[in-house]
Amino acid sequence: MTTGRIVRFMAGLFVLISLALGVQGSPLFVSPWWLAFTAFVGANLLQSSLTRWCLMETVLRKFGVQSGC
Repeated sequence: MTTGRIVRFMAGLFVLISLALGVQGSPLFVSPWWLAFTAFVGANLLQSSLTRWCLMETVLRKFGVQSGC
């Protein structure tokens, strides 16, 4: 897997998990504050699309993961 695919996978996973933990109708509900994490992930995706820089991608490259999409 490349860095771009891993970043997209992790962002999607984080959003789904935080929704499961933050929406009151969910059987996994913990607290509505988990929705703040969903907003944080979305803000980071928006920021990375505007600046073309993503911290997670930089970290993955340092671990030797191949760059690209």
